[in-house]
Amino acid sequence: QVQLVESGGGLVQAGGSLRLSCAASGRTFSNADMGWFRQAPGKEREFVAAIRYSAATADYADSVKGRFTISRDNAKNTVYLYLQMISLKPEDTAVYYCTRRYNQDYWGQGTQVTVSS
Repeated sequence: QVQLVESGGGLVQAGGSLRLSCAASGRTFSNADMGWFRQAPGKEREFVAAIRYSAATADYADSVKGRFTISRDNAKNTVYLYLQMISLKPEDTAVYYCTRRYNQDYWGQGTQVTVSS
C-alpha cells in the first residue's frame, strides 16, 4: 500500500527553523530518488530539494540553497525523508509535500509551513 505522510510544519517567525519529516510507505519508493516540493497560495507547486536513493547526492532549488538540507533513511518498505530548514523567510510559506523526485504519481496531504515577518 502506498502512503505518504508529512509532518513537522508549523508557524515560525522569520529567521527561525523547522524540521519536516515524511514517511513514504510502499515498494514504489524503496529505490527511488525522493524530493520535497511546496505550493504557496495562488502559485504552482514547485521543486524544493531532492536526494538520491543512496543519499550520496542532493540538489536544491536556488531559493533554498544554503538554508535547507534534505536527508533520508531507507528502511525495508518505508523511506523516511527529512527537510531541515533554517533562516526561514516569509516567502517559504507554503504547503510542503514529499514524493518521488521523478514520476510523481503519488502525493500526501502535505504539511503547512507559515513564516511570519
